[in-house]
Formats: sequence, structure tokens, C-alpha cells
Amino acid sequence: MDREYHRWYSERLGRDMELLVFGHAGAKVLVFPTRDGRFHEYEDLRLVEALGQKIQAGQLQLYCVDSIDWESLYCAWSHPAERIRRHQAFEGYVLNEVLPFMAHKNPHPCTIAHGASLGAFHAVNIAFRHPHLFHKVAAFSGRYDLTLNVEHFQDLFGGHRDDLIYFHTPIEYLPNLECPGRLAALRRMDIVLVVGDQDPFLDNNRCLSRTLWGKGIGHVLHEWQGRAHQGHAWRRMAPLYV
Repeated sequence: MDREYHRWYSERLGRDMELLVFGHAGAKVLVFPTRDGRFHEYEDLRLVEALGQKIQAGQLQLYCVDSIDWESLYCAWSHPAERIRRHQAFEGYVLNEVLPFMAHKNPHPCTIAHGASLGAFHAVNIAFRHPHLFHKVAAFSGRYDLTLNVEHFQDLFGGHRDDLIYFHTPIEYLPNLECPGRLAALRRMDIVLVVGDQDPFLDNNRCLSRTLWGKGIGHVLHEWQGRAHQGHAWRRMAPLYV
């Protein structure tokens, strides 16, 4: 299996960013790590191995990006307004640096956004905000409203609200989305949500599902037995849904 390491300085983020590429051809999969995960996490969790057959057959090519969640969404010492602005800068890095890099390496027309846990939020959020750039999203064990208080998961913005937080909260902005072009792109997208029936974010996934149906956006929501919020479950999900 082809494996490439890449690193470059991002002017948008003011730091070096790293990523790994697996495979030689096929649909391009933009892979976000879990909370505070690194670019090598998908490989460490043996999820690359779980997709090995598809990768070696030239059906998928993975682009595993790094995270800056400790500088943005989970930066406890930073004001919430600064956290979401840093997250917005990360999105800019992905849109303006990673996606063009992917397109340059691989002309395949299909781009998939994918991730687990907080990575699922990243995948869903960027795909829903920019649906013309993605053909599919596969999101495992995700939380799609970062303002929720569930179990030990707290409101990441401590009660602070502003326009940027609103527009990075799919459950809030989707009901009010009226742009015909964006809705049409979302309705064309293959959307797969997967969550355990004991996962603390189960209700949040069901809420997102209802919101999508309310806008006429087709999708599937798979509920797995148990919490299913760990690598061993994601290794079983990946070959089925990515």
C-alpha cells in the first residue's frame, strides 16, 4: 500500500501542518482525527488496515489531516470567540490548502468527508457548509452541537454565542437554510451517520436526522448496539460505510 508523509507551513494557521496519504487512486477521503488526535491516529487505530482491501484495489485514497483542536475548540484558556475563529482558520486551511493538494494528486471526481467522534463533527460541518465540494460524508459517533452538555461533555463555548458559532452548528443553521443551490447539493450528497444506541450523542444524531429530513435531505442513520464509540467499533464500520 502506498503511504506518503507531507508537511508544509500554513500561512493561514501560522504553523507547520502534517498529513498522511494512503493509496494510489480512487475516491479521495478527507479523514479528520478524533478530539486532539494527530494525523497518524487513523493509522494507529488500524482503520487504514480495516480499509486495506479498498485502498489496495484503488477504490479509496485517504488523506489523514492533523488537528488543532487544542488551539481552537478545546483551548480552555482562550475566549470562546477566539476558539471559534481559530476553528474557522482551520477550515480555511482545509479548503484552500488540503483540498487543492488532493485535487492535484488525484483527479477522481468523488471527495468524501469522514471522521469519528469530534472528527465526525469536522466532517459533517465542512461538508454541510460547502456541499458543492463533497459527494459523500461518513460520520461515526459524532456530536453535531458543540454547545450541548451531555454526560461529561460540556458546552465548548461556556454559554457564549455568536454568529460564527451559529454557522458552525449544523442543527442550528440547517433549519433556516433556504439557498436553493446549497440545498440541491446537500440533497445529492450521500450522507451516512453511524452511532451506538448507548452513545451519549444518540439523541443529537437523531435530532440531526430529523433536521435533515425536514429539509428534504436524504440520508441514512445507522444505530449500532452498545456505545460503539471506540476504535474496535469504527474498524468494523469503516469497510461498511466509507
